[in-house]
Amino acid sequence: MTQLILAVNAGSSSLKLGLFRSDVAPLSTASFKNIGPQQTTTFSYALSDSEHKSHSPEQVKDHTTAFDYFIQTLFNDPNFTNQGYKRDDITHLCHRVVHGGLFTDPVIIQRHIYVKLEALSDLAPLHNDSALHIIRSAHHSLPNAVSIAFFDSAFHRSLPQHIYTYAISPSVAKEKNLRKYGFHGLSYSYILRTTSTFLNLPISQINLIALHLGAGASVCAIKNGKSINVSMGLTPLSGLPGATRSGDVDPSLIFHYAGSGEDVARMSHDRVRSLHITEAEKILNTEAGWKALTGTADFKDIATSKKESHRLAFDIFVDRVCQFVGGYFVQLQGNIHAITFSGGLGENSPELRKAIVERCVCLGFDTLDDKKNTEKPGGVWHVGAGDGRVRVLVCETNEEEEIARQCASRDEFWFKGKH
Repeated sequence: MTQLILAVNAGSSSLKLGLFRSDVAPLSTASFKNIGPQQTTTFSYALSDSEHKSHSPEQVKDHTTAFDYFIQTLFNDPNFTNQGYKRDDITHLCHRVVHGGLFTDPVIIQRHIYVKLEALSDLAPLHNDSALHIIRSAHHSLPNAVSIAFFDSAFHRSLPQHIYTYAISPSVAKEKNLRKYGFHGLSYSYILRTTSTFLNLPISQINLIALHLGAGASVCAIKNGKSINVSMGLTPLSGLPGATRSGDVDPSLIFHYAGSGEDVARMSHDRVRSLHITEAEKILNTEAGWKALTGTADFKDIATSKKESHRLAFDIFVDRVCQFVGGYFVQLQGNIHAITFSGGLGENSPELRKAIVERCVCLGFDTLDDKKNTEKPGGVWHVGAGDGRVRVLVCETNEEEEIARQCASRDEFWFKGKH
C-alpha cells in the first residue's frame, strides 16, 4: 500500500505544503503568500521534477480554502495522478503547530488533543489559530489520513530550569504553565542535522549559534546537539523584533503606549485594568516591528534603503541579534563550531549577514567572504573566509522536510488503517 506524508506549515498569512513518500523523497511542494481579506494571494506549485509555477487564485480567501485549492490542484494534475496516486494514499497529515505548551513530542490529533491545542492559541495568536483551521479543514478533505501535530516548541525541551524559569511567583507559574518555551524548533532541528553533516561532526558533539531570521526571528544556542537557550519565550513575541512584532520591550511600555496626554502622566490602576490583554498583544504582535518603524514589512527594501527610518530599523535589528549572539557565545564558553544563518532574511539578505558578522569578528568568527556572501548554492554553505575559529554558514532550512523526516522515523505513527 502506498503511504504518503503531507507536511502542512501554516503561518499567519502564509501556507507551505510538502508531499513526500514514506522514505521522505519529495513529490510536490507548494506555497501560498498573502492569505487574507483584501490581499492578493499568490500560489506557487510544482512537482519534484518540474519548475514552480505561480498564479493568484481568486477563490482562496483564507487558510481553509487555500488547503482545499492545493488538494484540488494536486489531484487535477495528470502528471501526478498518472503515476497512480490517489487521495487515500495520503495517510499522514503532519501539521506544524508553533506552540505545544508542555507537549515535548509529536502527537496524533484526537478530539481531546485538539481541545488542548485550542487552549494554547492565545500564546501564539499569529500561528496556532491558522494551524487549527487547517487541521479541521484537512480532516474533512482527507478523512482517512492520520493527523499528527509537530511542535515548534518541542526542540527546546532540553532548556535548563534556570533558563526556562521566570522570576515570578512559582505557584502562579506552575498553575498557569508560565515559562520560556522557545520556538522555530522544527527549523532548528533541520539546521542542526544538516549543519552537523556539513561539518562532518556527530550531532551529539556539535555546538552552534543558530539564527532563524525572517518576519519572525529568533536565535538559539545549541550545546552538544541540544538547545540550551533561545531568544523567544512564553510566546513568540519576546526576543528579536520582527516584521510586525516588537520583540523585547519594557513590559510596562504597553500601558503607556495605550494612553495619551495627561492620562499617561496620571495613569491609574483602573486604566491598567481597562487595557484588555488581547488588545495589548494585538499592538505588540501586529502593530510594531520594522513595519511600524518604516511603513513596510519588506526587509529587502529596508536593508538596501538610505532612508533614515529604514537605516534605524536595520540597525535596531542588527543590534538585537548581536546582543543575543554575544550572550550565547558566553553561555557556550566560546566553544562554538559555527554560527548558522537561516530563515527568509538569514538566507537571502547578504547585507544583514555582513552587518552581523562584522560586529562578531571580535569573538573569533570568520570574516565574511564578499563573493561567497552573494552566492546561493543551496543546502548548507560557507560564507566566511576561513580565518577564524568559528565558521560562518548559511543553511536553507526546510521545515516541511523536517516534519516528514520526523514522521517517517517514528514507528508509532505507522500502522494500517485510521487511528
